Amino acid sequence: MANLAIITARGGSKRIPEKNIKEFCGKPIIAYSIEAALNSGLFDEVMVSTDSVKIAEIAREYGAEVPFMRSETTSGDFATTRDVLMEVITKYRELGKTFDYMCCIYPTAPFVTPEKLKEAMRTMKDNGYYEMVSVVSFSFPPQRSFIIEDGELKWKWPEYRNSRSQDLEKFYHDAGQFYIYNASKYLECDGVIGDRRAPFILPETEVQDIDNYEDWEIAELKYTAMMKKESIW
Repeated sequence: MANLAIITARGGSKRIPEKNIKEFCGKPIIAYSIEAALNSGLFDEVMVSTDSVKIAEIAREYGAEVPFMRSETTSGDFATTRDVLMEVITKYRELGKTFDYMCCIYPTAPFVTPEKLKEAMRTMKDNGYYEMVSVVSFSFPPQRSFIIEDGELKWKWPEYRNSRSQDLEKFYHDAGQFYIYNASKYLECDGVIGDRRAPFILPETEVQDIDNYEDWEIAELKYTAMMKKESIW
């Protein structure tokens, strides 16, 4: 059984220039994703999909493969993760390589660890899921959110205004860290799997979307706290 890890890292970040290789707690942030994948022992190949020669060089330095560069089509601002993954697995097939499972890991996901990947893959295989998505719960119940209409603050769902948080259904969102797919099913569905999708639930302390420099600083604080906690245990 062959498994592939794909780290998606284009070079055109606008809000944080060279975000995917910017130093994070002592090394390029992409290094954490590469090392987590390699140290998990799950993958026959750990590759980086990029359009940047500089990112490719750093990726190889930390042990990843860059067997081909990303196309112009999947390097633009409007290319989706699905576009990139479909390109990667199609190119591998052209090279005569097929995989049973593939894992997409984002390059700005230092909270991903080998242990998380192994647990997610084990759950995936044991239950026959087609897709595993890293998720985190909303810290405040969306049911009690406000909207602004004509300058006035109003309840979006007035029926929940007096509900206790613990009585409301918990909502989750994509944690933006990793996804695992049944590779043949992914191809069969053209990258849009509609069933047999499982959550890999992460604590809020180990999730941080990084869109600006303030997010970056918060992520470093959270990562440092996570490392201290792991060293205690």
